Amino acid sequence: MITKAIFLDRDGVINKEVSYLYKIENFTFIEGVFESLKAFIESGYLIIIVTNQSGISRKLFTLDDYKKITSWMLEKFKQENISIDAIYFCPHGPEENCNCRKPKPGLFDQAKKDLNINMNLSWAIGDSERDIVAAKKAGIVNTILVRSGHKINENNTSAKYVINSIANANEIICQSNKN
Repeated sequence: MITKAIFLDRDGVINKEVSYLYKIENFTFIEGVFESLKAFIESGYLIIIVTNQSGISRKLFTLDDYKKITSWMLEKFKQENISIDAIYFCPHGPEENCNCRKPKPGLFDQAKKDLNINMNLSWAIGDSERDIVAAKKAGIVNTILVRSGHKINENNTSAKYVINSIANANEIICQSNKN
């Protein structure tokens, strides 16, 4: 069986960008995220979240804080009948030079190995160039950069598409899936 996936960054793609988000009361879903994820699932994609969480290493919040907000987010998805197939996160800071912190491909590579994903059929959606670079290093050519998170340089991106938010992604991905 061919397994294809949509890899999503969390902050700026799933929820509104908040620096070092760890409090549930500061978590706001991006408009249209539920509808888009449902369309991706209906098109046969696994949903995988890949997220840098250096606030843990920086001691701005704890691993338990991260787990608590992640559990809350997953429960909200469950209430919308959306199943998240896997979440991979990097707790390290940039100075730790790990392989899991984007723009390195470690999170993507681990998901590929764990879930037997065909990267040629998969997509990555991020809100920064480091998301796109990591996806490409992992073999994903179908990349989308959203304007709903970090400030981006649209003239200097290697993303295949640049769109306003994840709400616009299902048109691109689901149409591509039909071809």
